[in-house]
Amino acid sequence: MPVAVTGSIATDHLMTFPGRFTEQFVEGQMENVSLSFLVDDLVQHRGGAGANMAYGMGLLGLEPVLVGAVGSDFADYEAWLSRHGVDTRSVHWSELKHTARFVCTTDTDNNQIASFYSGAMSEASQIELAPVAHRVGDLDLVVIGPNDPTAMVRHTQECRERGFAFAADPSQQLAWADGEMIRDLVDGAELLFTNEYEAALLLQKTGWNADEVLARVGTWVTTRAAEGVLVRQAGEQPLSVLAVPETKPVEPTGGGDALRAGFIAGRMWGLGLERATQLGSAVATAAVEVVGTQEYDLPRESFLGRFAEAFGRDAADEVAAFLP
Repeated sequence: MPVAVTGSIATDHLMTFPGRFTEQFVEGQMENVSLSFLVDDLVQHRGGAGANMAYGMGLLGLEPVLVGAVGSDFADYEAWLSRHGVDTRSVHWSELKHTARFVCTTDTDNNQIASFYSGAMSEASQIELAPVAHRVGDLDLVVIGPNDPTAMVRHTQECRERGFAFAADPSQQLAWADGEMIRDLVDGAELLFTNEYEAALLLQKTGWNADEVLARVGTWVTTRAAEGVLVRQAGEQPLSVLAVPETKPVEPTGGGDALRAGFIAGRMWGLGLERATQLGSAVATAAVEVVGTQEYDLPRESFLGRFAEAFGRDAADEVAAFLP
């Protein structure tokens, strides 16, 4: 049951400035800013929404096919993903550009100055899904995550043309996309993923109401932070699943990608909506308890123990049958 995951592949370079940015600004000179900050910490993490989702699915034994664009500096990152069950053979390697990069400095007030270099991600629009399907077999699902906008539109259109079921996850790209593009990315999706803010933004920009969205997608999954997950289908009662309690929340970044990985794995295993959502919630909790979007692990016994505490032993036994 091949699942292709399209989306961004990037590295995050995170630095800490032991002072306040605002104290460095000179009144009356804001039009001539030229500043350099001496930082006392630098951490590099693997990231990108597509790679994050694929990593989570790999941990769950799904062997996802990652589809995206990278630079010649991707070798170590590729080895990491391959060791964690991700098929990287459909990744496009740019001959000219580096892998996308997010560089961010945070001060003591949690103010941030950041830059995002799209780099090789701009070549993702050159990727066709047909060769991927030819290599691995008919695709059961194509996840269309945040990526180069042209690539997202192309992948969506190709899924419709070739009859591939697809999951729409426009995520942060909703902020700048217009209503026409968003309607094109969402219409006909087997799954739609948003958080609460993105859901409101989607409705505002498309001009649709919630019922009109549900008439166009199979299942709409909305994450609500500590309040858990809301799952909706046309003509059905909404399903609400509580978040698995965190023991040591560290960093929320990547929690949404991990939830998507768990939910999709559950559905691919044939689990019902409630159980798949619970699985997504459990994976998301594991992800936010560490720094870095791909630094968590899912040890079978401890994972199932926490799952049983949150959702009951019968639920845990059902999931255990599929866990690697």
